[in-house]
Amino acid sequence: MKFTANQIAGILEGAIEGNPEAEVFKLSKIEEGAVGSLTFLANPKYTPHLYTTKASVTIVNKNFEAEADFSTTLIRVDDAYKSFSKLLEYYNQVKMNKTGIENPVYISESATYGDDIYLGAFSYLGDQVVIGDNVKIYPNTYIGDNVTIGNNVTVFSGAKIYSESVIGDNCVINSGAILGADGFGFAPNEKGEYNKVPQTGNVILEEYVDIGAGTTIDRATLGSTVIRRGVKLDNQIQIAHNVEIGENTVIAAQTGIAGSTKIGKNCMIGGQVGIVGHITIGDNVKIQAQSGISRNVKDNEVLQGSPALGYGDYNKSYVHFKNLPRWVDKIHKIEKQLKGDD
Repeated sequence: MKFTANQIAGILEGAIEGNPEAEVFKLSKIEEGAVGSLTFLANPKYTPHLYTTKASVTIVNKNFEAEADFSTTLIRVDDAYKSFSKLLEYYNQVKMNKTGIENPVYISESATYGDDIYLGAFSYLGDQVVIGDNVKIYPNTYIGDNVTIGNNVTVFSGAKIYSESVIGDNCVINSGAILGADGFGFAPNEKGEYNKVPQTGNVILEEYVDIGAGTTIDRATLGSTVIRRGVKLDNQIQIAHNVEIGENTVIAAQTGIAGSTKIGKNCMIGGQVGIVGHITIGDNVKIQAQSGISRNVKDNEVLQGSPALGYGDYNKSYVHFKNLPRWVDKIHKIEKQLKGDD
């Protein structure tokens, strides 16, 4: 896809300085700009690169004043960073504006779907599947029986959505994500073996949820595993059966949450956090990366460590952790002195 400086300025409501017909077909950093690329200048420390960049078009702030000659065409806007972000969003919308049904696909006779759907090759829609309008399902995707998908949902290649799952409007499910696989439920028998406990519930995503690549969300044993409105999950996260995650909580990669734990709204959870089952974490909680949570957590707590301590307590204690060898040496010397005195 090619765009002219004039078209870009129209989208951003910006003013052109240079060639309005300059064409771009790719994006670049300003220091790596090449002919045909679009870049931006927002941070003043990158200003020297403007005079050497080969980018065809550069977005700058309206108040930018050049101190040397340059070859790039400028588009002046109120806020270069926000405008570039807006352009990225627009570019993604254009790039992903696919519609139609490719072949081969499997669509059950009892499945229904709305207008402007895109269904990529080798996708599977099971019995009684219901899909809304403007849904994009990329190739090699599995949608199990009785799944409901709302409007404006995107499911990227290779995702698997098991039966009875419910996906709300405006959700994004990235490649390799698995929603609705059985929870980890086994009961020991008299022989010391483990019998599987049937997992008969489902997974529910409310509106505006993003699921990262390779993330797994298990179906409930009974009832539902629920991801509330606005939750953002990074890649390679494990959400166990009957977990509930509150509105607008964000969780970074490789975090694991054990069964039946309830997490509040507006929480921020770092990468590689481990959370035990059957506990409650309040609202507005912040958990630093690699922490281990084994207790209930009150609203607004900030935690770090394993087992996690209060963030301030952890940092104070860490000063002493680093000095432990020195303190041990001192204690040994004192012990020797005391023994000598005896």
